[in-house]
Amino acid sequence: MTPEEVLPENLLAGIRSRAAGYDRDNAFFQEDLEELTEAGYLRLFVPESDGGIGLGLEAAAQCQRRLATAAPATALAVNMHLVWTGVADVLSARGDHSLDFVLEEAARGEVFAFGNSEAGNDSVLFDSRTDATPSADGGYSFSGTKIFTSLSPAWTRLGIFGKDPQAHEGEGELVHGFITRETPGYTILDDWNALGMRASRSNTTVLEGARVPANRIFRKLPVGPNADPLIFAIFACFETLLAAVYTGIGERALHLGVDAVKRRTSFKNAGRSYAQDPDIRWKVAEAAMAMDNLYPQLAAVTRDVDALVDHGPQWFPKLVGLKVNATETARRVVDLAIRVSGGSSYFQGSELERLYRDVLAGMFHPSDDESAHNTVANAWLGPLEG
Repeated sequence: MTPEEVLPENLLAGIRSRAAGYDRDNAFFQEDLEELTEAGYLRLFVPESDGGIGLGLEAAAQCQRRLATAAPATALAVNMHLVWTGVADVLSARGDHSLDFVLEEAARGEVFAFGNSEAGNDSVLFDSRTDATPSADGGYSFSGTKIFTSLSPAWTRLGIFGKDPQAHEGEGELVHGFITRETPGYTILDDWNALGMRASRSNTTVLEGARVPANRIFRKLPVGPNADPLIFAIFACFETLLAAVYTGIGERALHLGVDAVKRRTSFKNAGRSYAQDPDIRWKVAEAAMAMDNLYPQLAAVTRDVDALVDHGPQWFPKLVGLKVNATETARRVVDLAIRVSGGSSYFQGSELERLYRDVLAGMFHPSDDESAHNTVANAWLGPLEG
């Protein structure tokens, strides 16, 4: 199915019509979620044989790009569910069926969320500030604080990880598992009142001995970077789907800017259209060329994931490079669109004003600018000496 078939214009129009209200009221995108669920959107990666749409990462990313042109916060939050189902799909394609249950449960309507981010943890997936305490039956109890837990009002399955510091003779071990909505021992704080991406309701989640039984523990990994397929799958899905959302923001901003330029006229030039102003035309062209560089990069990276291409040590530079390029390009394009649209875009309630706030969130998602540049430099130059 094409993105236009998955997200027909009437569905997209309804989602677009609600975005400003969600943002204004700092409200969760409940109606959007219900309509997307009804349309089967949360089953993008679920095989057709199980009632899903059966897309790969390339097609799913294009769907997310399209959704983000209507409602970036909705797309960003849905990303977290799609990351987990995408990870299960990417692993399965490589012969690892440890997360097949994620696709099976998604087919039954379960909603997955990503509960890995921690304040002050710049090691991301390679270490954790959350304690994972083992029990004799193979389960673990998790205690720690997870930030930016999008889909907080709606998830039924939350993927978390923490560190068992006593494992491997004190070297520690990172433990990954899922809790359910019914699991005792966690609290969702009502603390989401951010500058942008407000409808995502990315609340803080405090784990206070939340217990994961042995059959919901799906990975135990050493602390530090490693080549486990799970790490690749998470990075591949997280970075590319994130890039898709910000590509959609840039795309929408460019179209809004073009529409504004065509409408605006110059008083001093006897009502001549701003579309004839050389300086304005230069800015629109700059925005369009920036987006034209981004579209093929998103398509190429996601296509290579689907095709099982082996980029070896260059895979992570490609993934983080795409994310940074997408978020920074979108931010630049939104800025240019505002510059050519005039003062009306500065007023609260205009779509470009909302996109300006939404796009700033891109700099906070992993991998951040510094981490990404370090990853790419290490791949090309080797690690720093000493």
